Amino acid sequence: MKKSLFQFACLAFLFLAQTSFAQELYMPRNIKDAYAKGTRSMDGKPGKNYWQNHGNYTMDITVDAKTKMVSGTETIVYENNSNDSLRNFVVRFVNNLHKPSSPRGGSVSDDFLTSGLTITSLKIGGEVYKEDARNWGTVGNIKMKKAIAPHSKTIINIDWNYPLSKESGREGQIDETTFFVAYSYPRVSVFDDYNGWDRISHTDRQEFYNDFNDYVYSVKAPKNYVVYATGDFLNPDEVLQPEFAARLKKSYMTDEILHIANEQEMKSGLVTKQNEWNTWKFEAKNISDVCFGLSDHYLWDASSVIVDKKTNRRASVQAAYDIKGTDFVNSVKNNQYALDWFSNNWPGIPYPFSKMTAFQGFADMEYPMMCNDSQMDDPKFAQLVQDHEVAHTYFPFFMGINETRYAFMDEGWATTFEYLIGIAEHGKEAADKFYKEFRVEQYINDKSTEEDQPIISMSTQVSGPGYGNNSYGKASLSYIALKDLLGDDLFKKSLHHYMETWNGKHPIPWDYFNSMNTGSGKNLNWFFNNWFFTNNYIDLSVKEVSKNTIAVENKGGFAIPFDVNIVYSDDSTETIHQTPAVWEKNQKAVSVALKNKKQIKKVTLDGGIFLDATPDNNIWVSK
Repeated sequence: MKKSLFQFACLAFLFLAQTSFAQELYMPRNIKDAYAKGTRSMDGKPGKNYWQNHGNYTMDITVDAKTKMVSGTETIVYENNSNDSLRNFVVRFVNNLHKPSSPRGGSVSDDFLTSGLTITSLKIGGEVYKEDARNWGTVGNIKMKKAIAPHSKTIINIDWNYPLSKESGREGQIDETTFFVAYSYPRVSVFDDYNGWDRISHTDRQEFYNDFNDYVYSVKAPKNYVVYATGDFLNPDEVLQPEFAARLKKSYMTDEILHIANEQEMKSGLVTKQNEWNTWKFEAKNISDVCFGLSDHYLWDASSVIVDKKTNRRASVQAAYDIKGTDFVNSVKNNQYALDWFSNNWPGIPYPFSKMTAFQGFADMEYPMMCNDSQMDDPKFAQLVQDHEVAHTYFPFFMGINETRYAFMDEGWATTFEYLIGIAEHGKEAADKFYKEFRVEQYINDKSTEEDQPIISMSTQVSGPGYGNNSYGKASLSYIALKDLLGDDLFKKSLHHYMETWNGKHPIPWDYFNSMNTGSGKNLNWFFNNWFFTNNYIDLSVKEVSKNTIAVENKGGFAIPFDVNIVYSDDSTETIHQTPAVWEKNQKAVSVALKNKKQIKKVTLDGGIFLDATPDNNIWVSK
């Protein structure tokens, strides 16, 4: 009886604790409904009623290098796992950003504009639809003749084509015979448990939100074009000459960096089978997107690296670049290091995919198993950019982040991992210097309203500076502050709990907050409220100094870590580190107690990468 009462008391405590976790933080009404319906849980896990939809995509895509047209035949087996009957069917085609009539966040040149998507055939559930998509923006709506029933599957058949834009951004023409083909197929938009259909237009700033799908696809390319793509390469012997297929296969099993094809071999037509067209086949499962690049003159390097030391699983590391792309000579070497480091340090989860390819383009952008980076003419900066894009493997690709609404859930983490791997690569002093200059200085020295909007603000609703700082620097600072508060071991344990719980699913900010609470065993909502739901900024000051105490005022409000650097009258020094935990009880002021009774000559508050808005009042000097 006593044991039962004890167990009941424990369960009651946990329930109340979890309930209080959720209630302490502001929650929009639609998010509250998701928790009430049981699709999300107060303990930070998917609820007992959690669901998400899924697609099985089979695609045959052709790229015509002369006309610069991409065309495809696509079959989608779509699973509606929700309890709703889908009477509308929402299709997303990001490349319609290039249409003159599509909304965009800024001005573009004529070379950016195209006519967009044309659907030549559409069938859903056996019903033919007369839809050519000519009036669509990046999102199109189809009124269903027959609703897709809950917990059922339907088959969608689409034939389509669109032109590659001459001006390349995240995708398009890199040069006359090099193309990066991303967001290249009509896809079913996300229908989720907290917002229904995702109908937000892509305007070129906020990024993406996709379901986890399975893909089998082919790319038909002209003779002498090599295709680099998301997924496992299924038919190297059918499209590559034997010597080059052998080199590629060897690269899968070695740390040695191999030159699969050099400039002269590509020019001489020695690399691919000499058919007028070759069909390259790929497969990727449980992934949020696929893309590919192709060129008839790019150099091709490859190797591999062990990413899971328990199983000795290797990942292929490849690079495709122009002869003038000097930054990319070290791409494979740098990515071998990055994949190993990310797998074993931060986040410390084995790289989850079979491949990573660095493709020279213009975007400095991440894609599943690929990054499209520009020539920087600065090897260190190029490495940092590549590190950042590869770090996105975990957020948003391992975790199905809604980047469109909550960009801080992926960009902030990639920025954090970029900083942490930078310490390993270049030392803390260099990493701190870059982080402060590139991620913090502009924000903290700009007093405009846009800079201090709460991080939780939807990414679609904040201004340019607000979007950049909320998504990258401020969010990253919050994660680094929490790491300092919890210590590395508990922070990693909590982060792994969150990532393992939501891998392959669609976490939202409240899932992160609740998962970290559960993973750490602490109620961190005071910290999350401080960093995500306020207009705080970074500004400490020395308020008062006595022999035994230093009073510190938190004018900006953010719960940051900081060092108290003390110079005593005998010129001896002491540094006392304060974690963000000191702000839990009082977020406006804290007293730092000193064990040393010596006379103080000077006090300096140093936040390190947490740059202060008014550094002059961080210094106190005895008169």
